[in-house]
Amino acid sequence: MSDIVILGLNHKTAPIEIRECLAFSDAETDAAIERLQNYPDIDEVLLLSTCNRVEVLLTTTAVPTATEAVKSFLSEFKKVAPEKFSESLYIHNGDEAVRHIFRVASSLDSMMVGEPQILGQIKAAYHGAIRKKTSGVVLNRLMHRTFFVAKRVRSETGIGDHAVSISYAAVELGRKIFGNLEEKKVLLIGAGEMAELAVEHLIRNKTGDIFVANRTFERGVALAQQFRGCPIRFEEIPEHLQQVDIIISSTGSSGFIIGPEHIKGIMRGRRNRPLFFIDIAVPRDIDPEINRLPNIYVYDIDDLKGVIEENIEDRNREAIKAERIIDEAVIRFRQWFESLRVVPTIVALQKKMDTIAAAELNKTLQSLHHLSADDRTVINRMTQSMIHKILHDPIMWLKHEGGDNDRAALLDITRKLFKLDEP
Repeated sequence: MSDIVILGLNHKTAPIEIRECLAFSDAETDAAIERLQNYPDIDEVLLLSTCNRVEVLLTTTAVPTATEAVKSFLSEFKKVAPEKFSESLYIHNGDEAVRHIFRVASSLDSMMVGEPQILGQIKAAYHGAIRKKTSGVVLNRLMHRTFFVAKRVRSETGIGDHAVSISYAAVELGRKIFGNLEEKKVLLIGAGEMAELAVEHLIRNKTGDIFVANRTFERGVALAQQFRGCPIRFEEIPEHLQQVDIIISSTGSSGFIIGPEHIKGIMRGRRNRPLFFIDIAVPRDIDPEINRLPNIYVYDIDDLKGVIEENIEDRNREAIKAERIIDEAVIRFRQWFESLRVVPTIVALQKKMDTIAAAELNKTLQSLHHLSADDRTVINRMTQSMIHKILHDPIMWLKHEGGDNDRAALLDITRKLFKLDEP
């Protein structure tokens, strides 16, 4: 019977220089799983390749030779010497392989616990295996249970509830201030990477017009095009404070760009609508003194980091609940997997009963020439029903009694009792 094995490396075991050497494009993944399945010791196979991990999930009846074959394949396919990545590889089989894929899909093994993207990446890898017909009974079942477990972890714990990036935390704070970010106007000052990410999150929340101010106007124009926004000159910032709701600032300025003198005169015109500043710059762009003004909210990078640290602690607490859900799922999957061991014996038992019944039935019907075709059909149906009822209890006994060792003993007794291994 096959074992389940997962072999790979990730951000915890390998630096990015090694991960990028072994990363597979979509086209390479399709070619790779087709070639891997042609190896004599690999029955089913799936390949997952993301920026943080490369993993081969397979079933095999020869774990050592199959894992060595995968190592050689990775080296040959990616043209990387084995000694460059072999120490970064981990190999799990049985329960540990199942637990690993459940944890990965539930984002417990991610660089950022709770991030949702990994589940979509695993689904894409599985669809690739289906498309290339490299998954079968075991991996199909394992993948469907993986998606179920990940969904359960996401719905029954708060592992993904809290923002854990600077940009996303800024958006979450904005949502708390405004309640709803739809149609809120945004002013982006400077072109820092985190500010760009924050704007991307805001756009997903259907914010309104976006104005972009940068000291280099040409760069501001390029950035505005990226967000379908409106470029403005740096000198125009004060007059735009009147109409925007959210300001994200990330310049390299050595001093404050916006101070109380820029704000005091505009609040009456704004009819005291809230104004939310996200200051991601170091040194800061926004004078913290303006935070004292009514309906002005200023958050700098330390404020956001504080929010994130609290959220990470919350996620880690939720991860404990997730591990309990996964432990339970591993046990249930093992019970299903072990039940596969009885299938050959059950099939042999049914075949033997069918053969005996067919021979005896044929002998009997030869002396009952007066029976009509309908009568013969009824007798055949009755015989099949009797076989089904006679075998029902023994089959249930084989499927559900005992642990691994007991089940092996039961299978041995059954095969000897019914002489299933004799010709």
